[in-house]
Amino acid sequence: MNVYDSERMADVLAPLGYGLSDSPDDADMVILNTCHIREKAAEKVYSDLGRLKPHQQKKAEDGSRMIIAVAGCVAQAEGDEIMARAPQVDMVFGPQTYHRLPEMVSKAKRAVGEKILDTDFPAEDKFDHLPEERVRKGEVTSFLTIQEGCDKFCTFCVVPYTRGSEFSRPATTVLQEARRLVADGVREITLLGQNVNAYHGEGAEGREWGLARLCRELAEIDGLERIRYTTSHPRDVDDALIAAHGDLPKLMPYLHLPVQSGSDRILEAMNRKHTADDYRRIVDRLRTARPDLALTSDFIVGYPGESDQDFADTLKLVTDIGYAGAFFFKYSERPGTPAASLREQVDDAVKSERLSALQQLLESQQEAFNASVVGKTMPILLEKPGKHENQLVGRSPYLQPVHLDIPENRHASMIGTVIDCKISSLSGHSLFAVPIDDAESGTDSATRHNTARPNPSEPSSGQERISA
Repeated sequence: MNVYDSERMADVLAPLGYGLSDSPDDADMVILNTCHIREKAAEKVYSDLGRLKPHQQKKAEDGSRMIIAVAGCVAQAEGDEIMARAPQVDMVFGPQTYHRLPEMVSKAKRAVGEKILDTDFPAEDKFDHLPEERVRKGEVTSFLTIQEGCDKFCTFCVVPYTRGSEFSRPATTVLQEARRLVADGVREITLLGQNVNAYHGEGAEGREWGLARLCRELAEIDGLERIRYTTSHPRDVDDALIAAHGDLPKLMPYLHLPVQSGSDRILEAMNRKHTADDYRRIVDRLRTARPDLALTSDFIVGYPGESDQDFADTLKLVTDIGYAGAFFFKYSERPGTPAASLREQVDDAVKSERLSALQQLLESQQEAFNASVVGKTMPILLEKPGKHENQLVGRSPYLQPVHLDIPENRHASMIGTVIDCKISSLSGHSLFAVPIDDAESGTDSATRHNTARPNPSEPSSGQERISA
């Protein structure tokens, strides 16, 4: 979501003459787009602000100016504190207000020393005021936000307080944006939302569409090869979405479905509103509809009151499900959330021990999953040149990076195509592959998989620079 938001901020600022800078050394503006989901991410904001201060001072000594801004969820939650702790910051604004950046920048330029704080939840929809998204040169994959906010109020989570209540963009607007992206060369779109499968946008006929209906309409776009979505909540996996996974070859067989814990007692304390067996049944139905489906998830260890048995239940769930990858964290208190006030906080040493055990199990599953595809044939979306000469890098249906030896004179014609490849070897988390029809990999095999079901800028002169 923050990658998408950063790109849209760049789109908003482009008419003002700003272009992207690779470093803060020559930037006229630096925007830190922040996440507040974990304590470590929030702390990093202040660390980065400290590192930016000398750059800002050097700019001033040279007779110019660097505007420093903090955006995103930390800005939303801690705007006043940022202003107090980091006087070098000129602007602080939340994730719902970046369409108002031109106005904020104008004020900051006019009044040196005047601090700008905008963390309101505006009545207007920011998407209605944003320019059309620009595809970055050569990109064949793109993010597309369709939903924001969350109404679930999990006790550990700050999202409802920093992103607000659930909001879904109209389906017609999403489809228009998707068609523009495909026309500009994008072949894979990842639909984004804090709770993306709670999508309920208005369709063309005035009726509400769910995520499944939206995916079915997106699948009809010529030139769009792959559809993904993230992040989901088990409570919003409905019959229609399960059916879509079985019916739509363009909907990739790779689903991120956070469970957080395998203990019913902890799930209830987290206000997740599902049990471990509910989750197992959802996964069983998804895998029945799409047998080659691979799953990833999120886990929190050391939630207040978590016992050894609760943690053992989590390990059992992981063993029962089998994951292709996962994100796992020690619980950290987020100010303002219900869990932060609970007395039964777990000792940090215990958290670390449990995290290590969970990590070993999940990483062994990921290694086994990656090893299981060696020797198999899979369709690979070719995305960009690799680091080495005569190398192209693509992605499998399961988001694994795949490296192929392809002569450089064929790169331009092959990037953005999907070709059948045999996975020949594995190194770390990267796969190496050979096109099935190597002699014709730039022609026939490069165009074969429009609907095939897989097996398991440099700114112009006069522009100001922005580092985001």
